[in-house]
Amino acid sequence: MMVNDGIRAREVRLIGANGDQLGVKSKAEAMKLAEDAGLDLVVVAPKAKPMVAKVLDYGKYRFEQQKKARQARKKQKVVSVKEIRLSPTIDTNDFNTKLKRTQKFLSKGEKVRVSIRFKGRAITHKEIGRDVLNRMAESTSEVANVTQRAKMDGRSMFLMLAPKSSDKK
Repeated sequence: MMVNDGIRAREVRLIGANGDQLGVKSKAEAMKLAEDAGLDLVVVAPKAKPMVAKVLDYGKYRFEQQKKARQARKKQKVVSVKEIRLSPTIDTNDFNTKLKRTQKFLSKGEKVRVSIRFKGRAITHKEIGRDVLNRMAESTSEVANVTQRAKMDGRSMFLMLAPKSSDKK
């Protein structure tokens, strides 16, 4: 942030303390106007030709900028990806346990990556793994959308699930 003597431009487009345009002024004139008002000269648009500078209280301006940044951080939502591992020969009760865990993650608004790791010669029967992943996708269809269909990656097969957006409030 360029303030007062830190401004290197010879001339700036000046905006007064009350927001009115004062036109293009030399740096010295702008500094004098800011000093007379008991405020600082702050560059608000450094890439403009000529730079746009404003007469304002720099401490208050910086505080407002930090406050806006905090509010933006508070409102943003970080979506984490949880992983559930299955096996191609998973039994019904084990599948139901993993299904409940997946639904719990989805209800919290997290994305879920369901993976199957093929061991040994099980890789020759990829359709069994694909059936297990499709069964998981069908079981969670009320609370989740499939963002990525079952896909092989080395000895593993993956499926991505994202929670359905709940716009009804």
